[in-house]
Amino acid sequence: MNNKKIFDYKKNRPWAENMQIVMQLGLTMVGCVGFCFYVGFQIDKWLGIKGLFVTVFTILGVIGGAVVVYRQIMEIFEDENSHNGTN
Repeated sequence: MNNKKIFDYKKNRPWAENMQIVMQLGLTMVGCVGFCFYVGFQIDKWLGIKGLFVTVFTILGVIGGAVVVYRQIMEIFEDENSHNGTN
């Protein structure tokens, strides 16, 4: 019987950790934009306006998502530097 693993985490750990970071950053960005789009859509629907708040809140979602992703990336680099012993 062949007992070969589909994914050997010990062998592919650096690759898997990098993929986890990329997925986390992507989902963070999509979540921020999606939430702001939804809020803008609901405000437009409530006020009877077509597209004004969707546009404004989507732009705010992109900006806010970019800031959060930037902070996450800087935190990752700070963690790597502290593990390596550099300042």
